[in-house]
Amino acid sequence: MDWIEFSYRVIYGDTDCGGVMYYANYLRLFEIGRTEYIRKKGISYREIEEKFAIILPVIEVYAKYKAPARYDDILTIKTALLEVKSYKITFLYEIYRERELLCEGKTLHVPINREGKIVRLPYEVINLLKK
Repeated sequence: MDWIEFSYRVIYGDTDCGGVMYYANYLRLFEIGRTEYIRKKGISYREIEEKFAIILPVIEVYAKYKAPARYDDILTIKTALLEVKSYKITFLYEIYRERELLCEGKTLHVPINREGKIVRLPYEVINLLKK
């Protein structure tokens, strides 16, 4: 599996009153990882939206939390493509602080048009993501 890594520093606004990263903010890290994964494959989310008139909403998400991140921690977001088919894309995520796994997760996406109808993912996008 082809993992792509991206660094992120936890800002104060990411944390809750206990001083740890608020659980829902890990989903933002998943989005950062996914966006950078797609960009490194040679296309951006914006290009997919503009060129193909396709949006890739998250329809399912899974996250397992193992240890907390704290303000000013430097995290590594690792993202991999688990599956890409005509009507769905699945990404995997791992969030680390140094070598410690803090969170792992998965998102499932379906391609839709601007009217909200499920459409086929163009072969060009499938091939770029698989390369």
